[in-house]
Amino acid sequence: MPTLDRDAITATAARIAPYVRATPIAEIDAAELGLSSFPLTLKLEQLQHAGSFKTRGAFAHLLTREVPPAGVVAASGGNHGAAVAYAARRRGVPAKIFVPSVSSPAKLQRIRDDGAELAIVGERYADALAASELWATERGALQIHAFDQDETLLGQGTLGLELSHQAPRLETLLVAVGGGGLLGGLAAWYRGELRLIGVEPRAAPTLHDALVAGRPVDAPAGGIAADSLAPRRVGARMFPLAQQFVDRVALVEDDAIRAAQRTLWAQLRLVAEPGAAAPLAALLSGVYVPARGERVGVVISGANTAAVDFG
Repeated sequence: MPTLDRDAITATAARIAPYVRATPIAEIDAAELGLSSFPLTLKLEQLQHAGSFKTRGAFAHLLTREVPPAGVVAASGGNHGAAVAYAARRRGVPAKIFVPSVSSPAKLQRIRDDGAELAIVGERYADALAASELWATERGALQIHAFDQDETLLGQGTLGLELSHQAPRLETLLVAVGGGGLLGGLAAWYRGELRLIGVEPRAAPTLHDALVAGRPVDAPAGGIAADSLAPRRVGARMFPLAQQFVDRVALVEDDAIRAAQRTLWAQLRLVAEPGAAAPLAALLSGVYVPARGERVGVVISGANTAAVDFG
Protein backbone atom coordinates (compact mmCIF):
# COMPACT_ATOMS: atom_id res chain seq x y z
CA MET A 1 0.00 0.00 0.00
CA PRO A 2 1.57 3.35 -1.02
CA THR A 3 2.39 5.96 1.60
CA LEU A 4 0.28 9.10 1.31
CA ASP A 5 3.02 11.68 1.71
CA ARG A 6 4.86 14.33 -0.29
CA ASP A 7 7.56 11.98 -1.53
CA ALA A 8 4.95 9.60 -2.95
CA ILE A 9 3.00 12.48 -4.52
CA THR A 10 6.19 13.86 -6.07
CA ALA A 11 7.05 10.45 -7.52
CA THR A 12 3.51 10.10 -8.87
CA ALA A 13 3.71 13.55 -10.46
CA ALA A 14 6.89 12.59 -12.30
CA ARG A 15 5.30 9.38 -13.57
CA ILE A 16 2.09 10.94 -14.87
CA ALA A 17 3.67 14.16 -16.20
CA PRO A 18 3.81 13.00 -19.84
CA TYR A 19 0.06 12.30 -19.78
CA VAL A 20 -1.50 15.22 -17.90
CA ARG A 21 -1.58 18.97 -18.34
CA ALA A 22 -0.03 21.40 -15.91
CA THR A 23 -3.12 23.57 -15.69
CA PRO A 24 -2.78 27.35 -15.27
CA ILE A 25 -3.96 29.67 -12.54
CA ALA A 26 -5.76 33.00 -12.83
CA GLU A 27 -4.90 35.62 -10.21
CA ILE A 28 -7.57 38.28 -9.81
CA ASP A 29 -8.95 40.77 -7.33
CA ALA A 30 -12.06 39.27 -5.75
CA ALA A 31 -13.73 42.65 -6.27
CA GLU A 32 -14.10 41.67 -9.92
CA LEU A 33 -16.65 39.10 -8.77
CA GLY A 34 -18.58 41.50 -6.54
CA LEU A 35 -16.75 40.60 -3.33
CA SER A 36 -14.60 42.80 -1.12
CA SER A 37 -11.06 43.28 -2.37
CA PHE A 38 -8.66 40.43 -1.61
CA PRO A 39 -6.23 38.36 -3.73
CA LEU A 40 -8.06 35.43 -5.31
CA THR A 41 -6.30 32.63 -7.19
CA LEU A 42 -8.31 30.30 -9.39
CA LYS A 43 -6.75 26.94 -10.24
CA LEU A 44 -8.16 26.16 -13.68
CA GLU A 45 -8.25 22.39 -13.50
CA GLN A 46 -11.27 22.28 -15.79
CA LEU A 47 -8.65 22.63 -18.56
CA GLN A 48 -7.26 19.18 -17.70
CA HIS A 49 -7.54 16.33 -20.21
CA ALA A 50 -11.07 14.85 -20.09
CA GLY A 51 -12.32 18.04 -18.47
CA SER A 52 -11.50 17.50 -14.79
CA PHE A 53 -8.85 16.78 -12.15
CA LYS A 54 -9.87 13.12 -12.19
CA THR A 55 -7.45 12.43 -15.02
CA ARG A 56 -4.54 12.73 -12.60
CA GLY A 57 -5.80 9.85 -10.48
CA ALA A 58 -6.73 7.72 -13.47
CA PHE A 59 -3.19 7.83 -14.85
CA ALA A 60 -1.74 7.22 -11.40
CA HIS A 61 -3.54 3.86 -11.43
CA LEU A 62 -2.72 2.89 -14.99
CA LEU A 63 0.96 3.75 -14.65
CA THR A 64 1.61 2.11 -11.27
CA ARG A 65 -0.57 -1.02 -11.30
CA GLU A 66 -0.55 -4.07 -13.54
CA VAL A 67 -3.54 -4.04 -15.88
CA PRO A 68 -4.99 -7.50 -16.63
CA PRO A 69 -6.18 -8.54 -20.10
CA ALA A 70 -9.77 -7.74 -19.05
CA GLY A 71 -8.74 -4.11 -18.71
CA VAL A 72 -10.09 -1.64 -16.18
CA VAL A 73 -13.50 -0.91 -14.68
CA ALA A 74 -14.75 2.15 -12.85
CA ALA A 75 -17.91 3.53 -11.30
CA SER A 76 -18.50 7.22 -11.64
CA GLY A 77 -20.93 10.09 -11.53
CA GLY A 78 -19.31 11.04 -14.82
CA ASN A 79 -15.96 12.81 -14.44
CA HIS A 80 -14.02 9.85 -13.09
CA GLY A 81 -15.47 7.67 -15.82
CA ALA A 82 -14.45 10.17 -18.48
CA ALA A 83 -10.96 10.33 -17.01
CA VAL A 84 -10.55 6.54 -16.85
CA ALA A 85 -11.89 6.20 -20.39
CA TYR A 86 -9.41 8.81 -21.62
CA ALA A 87 -6.47 7.28 -19.75
CA ALA A 88 -7.37 3.77 -20.90
CA ARG A 89 -7.50 4.89 -24.52
CA ARG A 90 -4.11 6.60 -24.20
CA ARG A 91 -2.65 3.44 -22.67
CA GLY A 92 -4.39 1.08 -25.10
CA VAL A 93 -6.37 -0.96 -22.59
CA PRO A 94 -10.10 -1.81 -22.53
CA ALA A 95 -12.34 0.06 -20.11
CA LYS A 96 -15.88 -0.41 -18.85
CA ILE A 97 -17.55 2.48 -17.03
CA PHE A 98 -20.67 2.20 -14.85
CA VAL A 99 -22.60 5.41 -14.23
CA PRO A 100 -25.94 6.24 -12.58
CA SER A 101 -28.83 7.78 -14.44
CA VAL A 102 -28.15 11.14 -12.77
CA SER A 103 -24.94 11.58 -14.83
CA SER A 104 -25.01 14.51 -17.21
CA PRO A 105 -25.21 13.93 -20.99
CA ALA A 106 -21.96 15.87 -21.46
CA LYS A 107 -20.08 13.41 -19.25
CA LEU A 108 -21.64 10.37 -20.89
CA GLN A 109 -20.64 11.66 -24.29
CA ARG A 110 -17.04 12.11 -23.17
CA ILE A 111 -16.94 8.48 -22.02
CA ARG A 112 -18.36 7.25 -25.33
CA ASP A 113 -16.02 9.45 -27.35
CA ASP A 114 -13.01 7.79 -25.73
CA GLY A 115 -14.21 4.35 -26.68
CA ALA A 116 -15.07 2.88 -23.29
CA GLU A 117 -17.99 0.53 -22.84
CA LEU A 118 -20.69 2.42 -20.94
CA ALA A 119 -23.37 0.99 -18.64
CA ILE A 120 -26.02 3.15 -16.98
CA VAL A 121 -27.10 1.48 -13.73
CA GLY A 122 -29.41 2.75 -10.99
CA GLU A 123 -30.09 6.30 -9.88
CA ARG A 124 -27.03 7.16 -7.76
CA TYR A 125 -23.28 6.56 -7.63
CA ALA A 126 -23.65 3.77 -5.05
CA ASP A 127 -25.69 1.74 -7.56
CA ALA A 128 -23.03 2.10 -10.23
CA LEU A 129 -20.30 1.20 -7.74
CA ALA A 130 -22.01 -2.05 -6.74
CA ALA A 131 -22.38 -3.02 -10.40
CA SER A 132 -18.74 -2.21 -11.13
CA GLU A 133 -17.53 -4.30 -8.20
CA LEU A 134 -19.54 -7.28 -9.46
CA TRP A 135 -18.09 -6.82 -12.96
CA ALA A 136 -14.54 -6.68 -11.57
CA THR A 137 -15.11 -9.92 -9.68
CA GLU A 138 -16.69 -11.74 -12.62
CA ARG A 139 -14.33 -10.56 -15.36
CA GLY A 140 -11.06 -10.02 -13.52
CA ALA A 141 -10.85 -6.36 -14.49
CA LEU A 142 -8.74 -3.87 -12.53
CA GLN A 143 -11.02 -1.69 -10.41
CA ILE A 144 -10.18 2.01 -10.32
CA HIS A 145 -12.07 3.70 -7.51
CA ALA A 146 -13.15 7.30 -7.96
CA PHE A 147 -11.87 8.43 -4.56
CA ASP A 148 -11.12 5.65 -2.07
CA GLN A 149 -7.82 4.13 -3.24
CA ASP A 150 -4.32 5.35 -2.48
CA GLU A 151 -3.37 5.71 -6.14
CA THR A 152 -6.37 7.99 -6.65
CA LEU A 153 -5.34 10.20 -3.73
CA LEU A 154 -1.73 10.35 -4.90
CA GLY A 155 -2.78 11.38 -8.38
CA GLN A 156 -5.09 14.10 -7.11
CA GLY A 157 -2.39 15.24 -4.70
CA THR A 158 -0.25 16.23 -7.69
CA LEU A 159 -2.57 19.21 -8.12
CA GLY A 160 -1.34 20.43 -4.74
CA LEU A 161 2.30 20.03 -5.70
CA GLU A 162 1.65 22.00 -8.89
CA LEU A 163 -0.34 24.73 -7.16
CA SER A 164 2.25 25.12 -4.40
CA HIS A 165 4.77 26.17 -7.06
CA GLN A 166 2.32 28.41 -8.92
CA ALA A 167 0.92 30.17 -5.85
CA PRO A 168 3.29 29.59 -2.92
CA ARG A 169 1.82 32.40 -0.78
CA LEU A 170 -1.74 31.06 -0.60
CA GLU A 171 -3.19 31.06 2.90
CA THR A 172 -6.55 29.37 2.26
CA LEU A 173 -7.76 26.93 -0.40
CA LEU A 174 -11.43 26.10 -1.03
CA VAL A 175 -12.04 22.69 -2.56
CA ALA A 176 -15.23 20.86 -3.57
CA VAL A 177 -15.91 17.55 -1.81
CA GLY A 178 -17.75 14.53 -3.13
CA GLY A 179 -16.03 11.34 -2.06
CA GLY A 180 -13.07 13.44 -1.00
CA GLY A 181 -10.33 12.20 -3.33
CA LEU A 182 -9.21 15.68 -4.33
CA LEU A 183 -9.41 17.15 -0.83
CA GLY A 184 -7.64 14.11 0.60
CA GLY A 185 -4.85 14.38 -1.95
CA LEU A 186 -4.45 18.09 -1.22
CA ALA A 187 -4.42 17.43 2.53
CA ALA A 188 -1.70 14.82 2.01
CA TRP A 189 0.37 17.39 0.11
CA TYR A 190 -0.15 20.56 2.16
CA ARG A 191 -0.28 18.84 5.58
CA GLY A 192 -1.52 21.93 7.40
CA GLU A 193 0.65 24.50 5.61
CA LEU A 194 -2.47 26.36 4.51
CA ARG A 195 -6.11 26.43 5.57
CA LEU A 196 -8.09 23.80 3.63
CA ILE A 197 -11.83 24.40 3.42
CA GLY A 198 -13.98 21.61 2.03
CA VAL A 199 -17.14 22.78 0.27
CA GLU A 200 -20.20 20.58 -0.19
CA PRO A 201 -23.78 21.10 -1.32
CA ARG A 202 -26.12 21.19 1.64
CA ALA A 203 -28.06 18.43 -0.16
CA ALA A 204 -25.01 16.12 -0.10
CA PRO A 205 -23.02 16.72 3.13
CA THR A 206 -20.83 13.61 3.03
CA LEU A 207 -17.70 14.96 4.74
CA HIS A 208 -19.63 17.32 7.00
CA ASP A 209 -21.68 14.44 8.40
CA ALA A 210 -18.63 12.20 8.70
CA LEU A 211 -16.70 14.78 10.73
CA VAL A 212 -19.68 15.23 13.03
CA ALA A 213 -19.98 11.45 13.50
CA GLY A 214 -16.25 10.88 13.78
CA ARG A 215 -16.31 8.33 10.95
CA PRO A 216 -17.61 8.00 7.38
CA VAL A 217 -21.40 7.59 7.49
CA ASP A 218 -24.16 7.48 4.91
CA ALA A 219 -25.40 10.95 4.01
CA PRO A 220 -28.06 12.41 1.72
CA ALA A 221 -27.06 12.34 -1.95
CA GLY A 222 -29.06 14.95 -3.81
CA GLY A 223 -28.91 18.41 -5.24
CA ILE A 224 -27.73 20.11 -8.40
CA ALA A 225 -24.24 18.60 -8.19
CA ALA A 226 -25.36 15.03 -7.54
CA ASP A 227 -23.41 13.71 -10.52
CA SER A 228 -20.09 14.78 -8.98
CA LEU A 229 -20.54 15.64 -5.29
CA ALA A 230 -23.01 13.08 -3.99
CA PRO A 231 -21.64 9.64 -3.19
CA ARG A 232 -23.31 7.88 -0.29
CA ARG A 233 -20.34 8.42 2.02
CA VAL A 234 -16.89 9.99 2.02
CA GLY A 235 -13.82 7.83 1.39
CA ALA A 236 -12.28 5.94 4.29
CA ARG A 237 -8.73 6.56 3.01
CA MET A 238 -9.10 10.34 2.95
CA PHE A 239 -11.05 10.68 6.18
CA PRO A 240 -8.10 10.62 8.63
CA LEU A 241 -6.37 13.25 6.45
CA ALA A 242 -9.49 15.40 6.62
CA GLN A 243 -9.70 15.03 10.38
CA GLN A 244 -6.10 16.15 10.74
CA PHE A 245 -5.63 18.76 8.01
CA VAL A 246 -9.02 20.16 6.90
CA ASP A 247 -10.00 23.30 8.78
CA ARG A 248 -13.73 22.91 8.26
CA VAL A 249 -16.50 22.11 5.78
CA ALA A 250 -18.73 24.81 4.30
CA LEU A 251 -22.20 23.85 3.07
CA VAL A 252 -23.69 25.75 0.13
CA GLU A 253 -27.17 25.86 -1.35
CA ASP A 254 -27.98 24.83 -4.91
CA ASP A 255 -29.02 28.38 -5.77
CA ALA A 256 -25.61 29.64 -4.67
CA ILE A 257 -23.91 27.08 -6.91
CA ARG A 258 -25.97 28.21 -9.89
CA ALA A 259 -25.11 31.83 -9.13
CA ALA A 260 -21.40 30.95 -8.98
CA GLN A 261 -21.62 29.26 -12.37
CA ARG A 262 -23.25 32.36 -13.82
CA THR A 263 -20.68 34.66 -12.23
CA LEU A 264 -17.73 32.67 -13.57
CA TRP A 265 -19.16 32.86 -17.06
CA ALA A 266 -20.37 36.46 -16.96
CA GLN A 267 -17.26 37.97 -15.38
CA LEU A 268 -14.42 35.68 -16.47
CA ARG A 269 -15.81 33.63 -19.35
CA LEU A 270 -14.99 30.46 -17.46
CA VAL A 271 -17.22 27.40 -17.70
CA ALA A 272 -17.63 25.27 -14.57
CA GLU A 273 -19.96 22.37 -13.90
CA PRO A 274 -22.05 22.65 -10.71
CA GLY A 275 -19.67 20.68 -8.50
CA ALA A 276 -16.71 22.74 -9.66
CA ALA A 277 -18.52 26.01 -8.91
CA ALA A 278 -19.30 25.01 -5.30
CA PRO A 279 -16.08 26.46 -3.76
CA LEU A 280 -16.67 29.86 -5.35
CA ALA A 281 -20.29 29.66 -4.19
CA ALA A 282 -19.01 29.53 -0.61
CA LEU A 283 -17.32 32.90 -1.15
CA LEU A 284 -20.09 34.58 -3.13
CA SER A 285 -22.81 33.52 -0.69
CA GLY A 286 -20.83 34.55 2.39
CA VAL A 287 -20.57 31.03 3.81
CA TYR A 288 -16.83 31.59 3.93
CA VAL A 289 -15.69 35.17 4.61
CA PRO A 290 -11.93 35.78 4.31
CA ALA A 291 -10.07 38.09 6.64
CA ARG A 292 -8.90 41.41 5.23
CA GLY A 293 -6.14 40.77 2.67
CA GLU A 294 -6.31 36.98 3.07
CA ARG A 295 -4.80 35.21 0.06
CA VAL A 296 -7.48 32.75 -1.05
CA GLY A 297 -7.42 30.03 -3.67
CA VAL A 298 -10.32 28.21 -5.33
CA VAL A 299 -10.00 24.98 -7.32
CA ILE A 300 -12.29 24.93 -10.35
CA SER A 301 -12.20 21.20 -10.73
CA GLY A 302 -14.20 20.42 -13.88
CA ALA A 303 -16.23 21.72 -16.79
CA ASN A 304 -18.06 18.70 -18.16
CA THR A 305 -21.41 20.36 -18.66
CA ALA A 306 -23.55 21.48 -21.53
CA ALA A 307 -25.52 23.85 -19.31
CA VAL A 308 -23.92 27.11 -20.42
CA ASP A 309 -25.84 30.21 -21.39
CA PHE A 310 -23.96 31.93 -24.18
CA GLY A 311 -26.62 34.62 -24.51
